Amino acid sequence: MAAGETQLYAKVSNKHKGRSTPSLLDPLLGMGFPAHTALKALAATGRKTVEEASNWLRCHRDDPSLDDPIPQEYALFLCPTGSLLERLQEFWRESKRQCTRNRAHEVFPHITLCDFFTCEDHKVECLYEALKRAGDRILGSFPSVVPLVLHSSISYLGFFVNDSPADVIREFAMMFATEASVLADCTVKPCTKQLHLTLAHKFYPHHQRTLEQLARAIHPGHGCQWTAALYSRDMRFVHYQTLRALFQYKPQNADELTLSPGDHIFVDPTQQEEASEGWVIGISQRTGCRGFLPENYTEQASESDTWVKHRTYTFSLAMDLISRKDGEASSRRNGELHPSQTPRDISSIQALQATIARRSVLVVRHGERVDQIFGKSWLQQCSTPDGKYYRPDLNFPYSLPRRSNGIKDFENDPPLSSCGIFQSRMAGEALLESGIRVTSVFTSPALRCVQTARHILEELKLEKRIKIRVEPGIFEWTKWESGKATPTLMTLDELKEANFNVSLDYRPAFPLASLLPAESYDEYVERCAVSVGRIIRACPGDVGVILIVSHGSALDSCTRPLLGLPPRDSGDFAQLVRKIPSLGMCFCEENKEEGKWELVNPPVKTLTHGSNSAFNWRNWLPGS
Repeated sequence: MAAGETQLYAKVSNKHKGRSTPSLLDPLLGMGFPAHTALKALAATGRKTVEEASNWLRCHRDDPSLDDPIPQEYALFLCPTGSLLERLQEFWRESKRQCTRNRAHEVFPHITLCDFFTCEDHKVECLYEALKRAGDRILGSFPSVVPLVLHSSISYLGFFVNDSPADVIREFAMMFATEASVLADCTVKPCTKQLHLTLAHKFYPHHQRTLEQLARAIHPGHGCQWTAALYSRDMRFVHYQTLRALFQYKPQNADELTLSPGDHIFVDPTQQEEASEGWVIGISQRTGCRGFLPENYTEQASESDTWVKHRTYTFSLAMDLISRKDGEASSRRNGELHPSQTPRDISSIQALQATIARRSVLVVRHGERVDQIFGKSWLQQCSTPDGKYYRPDLNFPYSLPRRSNGIKDFENDPPLSSCGIFQSRMAGEALLESGIRVTSVFTSPALRCVQTARHILEELKLEKRIKIRVEPGIFEWTKWESGKATPTLMTLDELKEANFNVSLDYRPAFPLASLLPAESYDEYVERCAVSVGRIIRACPGDVGVILIVSHGSALDSCTRPLLGLPPRDSGDFAQLVRKIPSLGMCFCEENKEEGKWELVNPPVKTLTHGSNSAFNWRNWLPGS
């Protein structure tokens, strides 16, 4: 670094002494970090804590651009909060699920107040002061309600802000630009055109009608606290693709990147000539290093996921100007102004839930079962002469839960294979990504179903909050079970002892002892219809997804009663069920307006993979 640059940063450090900045900068200098990199770290982390900035510096110790004087880009957005934000986020999830991603999914719900602009690292604190001054000046005239008018075209859907409220918001943007110019020597271009909150942009034309229907459920007329939020981004990666690491990866070669789950990677699609198939070249946001990485270890992330929030200014609807000033000292934190909290209207929250979320039922087939791969003699393959379990193949589970009659009880109640566990976790991870809200879980008493439910809940981070309710009424058609008696299934106490979070209070429609061996088809479909009715009645007020984990047959026998359809012919039923794969799903939504249930697209895509046959290395011995 040039001597002149070093002197500049020394002058900056001296200039800010006695102000708030040294409370963050001085400890970093005391740790031995140079002033220019310390200021760069503070800007990159939103100037929140010394710990965050020092961690950033340690992670970027091998960053080849660490000493480059490249400032961050900043922008100011007006963001909704509270119930309106919840409705918009629900629209984001549903539009993504039903119509795939579009450009609006790249950024959170917002109204743009100015274009992105640059600010030198040592002047960022002045931007915070500019935001506060502009907010304080406009506070008294900020509209109590910001009217939003829905506008739709063949490639754009969003809310327009019109009339005098739009004029006030534009005036606020102009004030911020003026203050930023004076205090931070920044050139800020405020928004002077039509103010808008984008819902969807650059979508397929045939999705327009669906998107409009989803947008009409938002009802933006309710009050909302609006927050002016200052964000920054790394200007070098504006036109790059953003990936998010799903799994940990340890480099096998010197030119590969280290990945940790959650890492963001910037990838330039035009600079991938050196990458082999299945690999990409990217730059890690966490370390600043460049290298190769396996593409299947990542997923696409949103553009704004890598942005850093610096400061916010909230225009409160709940307080007048005087009470705001009285509470300013106690509600300021890290340069943010937080109004006193007022209790929400419970009825408005309930109304919100009723308009956004529908009650729905997701029926899922269990994962791959171990006997599906190793045949009926699977238990003999993994049992020692004294009746103990061992793992003869990696696709056998690592261990089996304890049962009162020992290992022989697993013969007709097989567990998931290792791949079945992996399938279940993948499905749970995808459900988490889809944004659906699972509120209750019911399973067949078969071990493979209870295991599938647990792994899905673990990926949804709900394994401790939601108890699994075991419903024998949705067990497999007993005619298809081997033997003249129903299989011996694990009791609730055995499941509890094996660390399954099952409910001991739920009263099933059909107790386990009531299952009839070799029942008729009519008895089976009647049992499932009664059980589904009991499940629905057990969740009268649940707005969200009722998850039912059962057998392939349940995708038909547990959904047709909801849809008001008669049972299929037993021959057609058998042909249909044979084609249902592991983790196959059917999704039903309640249409309260029309008083019926409808079959709709599942929240996640299907899981497809090939077989992997057994391998015997002895076949490679000479003479074999």
